[in-house]
Amino acid sequence: MSHKPTADSSAQFLDLLRSSLEQNAFVKLVLGKYCGEEQDLERIVVRQVMIKDQPQLSFVYRYKNRDITKNYPTAVAIEMTAELLGASFKNAHLLTLTLEHQLAFSKKGKASVFSHKVSHGAAAPSQEHDREKQRFVDLNRPFLVDLGVTNTQHQLIPAMSRKWKQINKFIEVFRRAFEASHLSAAKAVQVVDFGSGKGYLTFAIHDFLHNTLGLPAQVTGVELRDDLVQLCNKAAERLQLAGLHFRQGDVRSYTPESLDVMIALHACDIATDHAIHMGIRSEAAIIMCAPCCHKQLRPQMRNPEVLQPMLQYGVHLGQEAEMVTDSLRALLLEAYGYETQVFEFVSLEHTSKNKMILAVKRANPIKQEKVLTQIQALKDFYGIKEQCLETLLLADGS
Repeated sequence: MSHKPTADSSAQFLDLLRSSLEQNAFVKLVLGKYCGEEQDLERIVVRQVMIKDQPQLSFVYRYKNRDITKNYPTAVAIEMTAELLGASFKNAHLLTLTLEHQLAFSKKGKASVFSHKVSHGAAAPSQEHDREKQRFVDLNRPFLVDLGVTNTQHQLIPAMSRKWKQINKFIEVFRRAFEASHLSAAKAVQVVDFGSGKGYLTFAIHDFLHNTLGLPAQVTGVELRDDLVQLCNKAAERLQLAGLHFRQGDVRSYTPESLDVMIALHACDIATDHAIHMGIRSEAAIIMCAPCCHKQLRPQMRNPEVLQPMLQYGVHLGQEAEMVTDSLRALLLEAYGYETQVFEFVSLEHTSKNKMILAVKRANPIKQEKVLTQIQALKDFYGIKEQCLETLLLADGS
């Protein structure tokens, strides 16, 4: 390893960046140790892409709960990098096909460049943009053939392209939640997927845990329709997938012995509340819900006179009820020790509902009283007397 502390280390690092781009040796650039004022920004990952046959640098701004991608012409991108180094980021890693360079700033602002050879050579970067999205599930996985997502040559069946997108997005979201949870150090994981249907996501999460992470996970799909339960169990037996089982039942009748990950996608109306309640009661490390049919609160809601002209349109009234319902659910999760996100998932195959509530158990819970006060204020504002999840939690004596 070479270590070169100089007054012009930043300029030297930028020269290395330019050289790697000119020689087609650039793999990626990572700007870390953010010290700016933008909230929740953690790092920037830079890769080269081709847009309309022109090379550009794609900046992925990694925030705590989301990613934002912006593409810039190469010259502009290098100028931006020069402005960010030292001022906003105190560390930068440049990976090329043969070398890795690190720029580090001391507490006093002194810059140093460290360089060493890449032991086996880095993979040549792909410059496709939006055509080669990162896949979190390999198309060659046998369960995709059995479920009809791919053919026997492991080629995606066109009619299943939306389902394939959903599977990949689901595993992407789960992977980030898993890495943020205490389960990342677990020796085994217990997963229950309520409303598992034909098992696409149940098989996918089993495959991810067993084959990608190498964990001896127990994954159970719970489904009301017995024909689908039998169909999925037969597929699991054919593929000899240890630790994957399907049971008949629903979130109100099925009680798992232990639960680390609770999944409930498209649980209708208050079934979502029962699913979240089970996750909280079981102290699940991860809770993933895609709510559907927000019916309970809408008849209770009292809206201020000033909003009546806007809410005379039924679609707006429905959207408001949905927002209030899922906000209360998210806040209750926060109050009971979870870091919670509410975000758009993907446009799913059989419904336009694409919202997800994702909750990860905190190591150090926030003060419950503050959040409970916020919940009560929302209920008072809208005149809400009862919300199912809150009622279930209070019945536990929580």
